[in-house]
Amino acid sequence: MLSINNLSVQFGKRILFDEVNTVFTNGNIYGVIGANGAGKSTFLKIIAGEMDPTSGNIHLEPGKRMSVLNQNHNMFDEHTVLETVMMGNKVLYKVKTEMDALYLDYTDENADRIGELQVQFEEMNGWNADSDAASMLSNLGITEDNHYTLMADLEGKIKVRVLLAQALFGNPDLLIMDEPTNDLDFETIAWLENFLANYENTVIVVSHDRHFLDAVCTHISDIDFGKINHYSGNYTFWYESSQLAAKQRAQQNKKAEEKKQELEEFIRRFSANVAKSKQATSRKKMISKLNISEIKPSSRRYPAIIFDQEREAGDQILNVQDLSASIDGELLFKGVDLNMAKGDKIVLFSKDSRATTAFYEILNGNQTADSGTYDWGVTTNQAYLPGDNHSFFENDYSLVDWLRQWVKTEEERDEVNIRSFLGKMIFSGEEALKTCNVLSGGEKVRCMLSRMMMERANVLMLDEPTNHLDLESITAFNNSLKNYKGSVIFTTHDHEFAQTVGNRVVELTPKGAIDRYMTFDEYLDNEAVQELRTKMYS
Repeated sequence: MLSINNLSVQFGKRILFDEVNTVFTNGNIYGVIGANGAGKSTFLKIIAGEMDPTSGNIHLEPGKRMSVLNQNHNMFDEHTVLETVMMGNKVLYKVKTEMDALYLDYTDENADRIGELQVQFEEMNGWNADSDAASMLSNLGITEDNHYTLMADLEGKIKVRVLLAQALFGNPDLLIMDEPTNDLDFETIAWLENFLANYENTVIVVSHDRHFLDAVCTHISDIDFGKINHYSGNYTFWYESSQLAAKQRAQQNKKAEEKKQELEEFIRRFSANVAKSKQATSRKKMISKLNISEIKPSSRRYPAIIFDQEREAGDQILNVQDLSASIDGELLFKGVDLNMAKGDKIVLFSKDSRATTAFYEILNGNQTADSGTYDWGVTTNQAYLPGDNHSFFENDYSLVDWLRQWVKTEEERDEVNIRSFLGKMIFSGEEALKTCNVLSGGEKVRCMLSRMMMERANVLMLDEPTNHLDLESITAFNNSLKNYKGSVIFTTHDHEFAQTVGNRVVELTPKGAIDRYMTFDEYLDNEAVQELRTKMYS
C-alpha cells in the first residue's frame, strides 16, 4: 500500500529519521508511537506530502486514494458543512464542481464534456455522495439542520467532527490521522473506534489515547533511535510484552527455553483476553499475527510516579451539600450532594468541562459557589493538580529551587535529594537546572506531579491530568493511581485512565448530579443511566 524508501529527516544537527525503510500493508491499522519529540507528527506530515524529507521518498500504490485528517479548523470556513465533508474526496469533488459549472452554462459544445464527467461521477458512486456525507455527519452527532450551515458559524468542537467526517468520507484506501480523539466526547470516540475496528483499508494514526489504540490497532509502529519498527498487536500488547522482554533481559541465569515458554504463555493469555472483548471480530487478524520473534525490550523511560500518604485518612473524606455554580449567568451545575468515602476513586464528569473545573476550584477555595457548602474530613490533607498550571511557573527558578518550595523536612531540602527526585521524573543531569519558565507543557505537568508527591496527601484532585503528557508518563501515572491507597477525584478525557482507576462516577449537570458506584464503562453502557443523562441535560 505505502512504502518508505531511505527516508532521512534532519533539522540542523538533529537527526529525526535515519535511512528508514519500511512498508505499511493493506488492511492493517498502525498506531505510531514514540517519545515526545521523536518525530511522530513530522512523519505523518511527510506521508501526507505536507513536508519534504531531507532525503528518500514515499511511494503510494498507483490508483490508491489517501485522506488526511485536517488540523486547520478554519480552512473551510467559507463552505457549508455538507460541502466540506464531500471535499474529503478531492477527485469526486472536482468532477462534481466542474459538472455543476457546465450545467449552469449549458451549450451544445460542452454537452460532450458533461457526458464524460457524468460517467466518471457514476463510477465513483457520486449520485449517492450527498446522502453518504449526510449519513456520516449524522453518525457523528451533527444533526441535519446543521448540514447547510457555514463552517465559520460552528463552534470548535463541532468543526472537529465535520473534519473527521471529511477524512473518513468515500472510504479512502489510506487514512492518515494525527490525534483524532482530541476534542471528541466519549460517545463520538466510541463510534470512531467501532468504525475503524471494522475498516477494511489501511490506517496510520498517532494518538495518546491508549483505549483508542487498543480498540483499533492491528500493529504498533514504534519510532525509536531514528528508525521505525512495526510490531503486531495493539498498544497494551506492545507495552506489556516489551516490559516482559526487558525483565527477561535482566534475568541472566534463566534458561532460553524457560524465557520462550514464558513469552508463549503471555501471548496465549493476551489472545484469550482479546477474544473476549467487545470488538473481538476486528481483532482476529491481530491475534493471528502475534509471535515471539517480534517481542523486544523498549528503550523508553517511564517516570517513577509514586504517591505516598503522610497519614491514613479516617472514614469521612468530603461532604458536599446543595452546591451550585455558574459562569456569567450560565448555570454549570446545581444542587450537588456528595458524600465521599475512604477509598473512593471518583471519575468527575460533565458534558461541559467548565463545570468540573469550577467544582475543583470551589473545593480548593479558589472560587466561590453560588450556593451550598462543602466540608473536608478533619484527618484529610489534599493535593490538587489544576487544569491550568501557568501561575505556578511565572518565575525563573531552576527546577531544583522550584521543587524546593514544597519540601517538608530539612533532609528533603538537600540538593542531592531533590536532584535524585527530579531524576526519577526524567529530569536528569543538566535538565534539573533548567529554569521553569522555559518548560514544555508535558514537563510542567511532570513538575506538578513531583510537587504533589512531595505533599504526601491522602486525597488527590486531578483536573485533566493526562493533558500534555506522553504515553510513557500517562501509563506510569495510571499504574500509580491504581495502586494508590488514598482517595481520588479526577476528570479525564483518557478512557483507559477513567476505566482502570475509577470505582465511582459522579456526573455534574445543570439539573443536579448523577452518582453511581460502577466502573466508567458500566456507566456509559447502562441504559437507565443514559436515559437519565438525556433528561438532566435537556
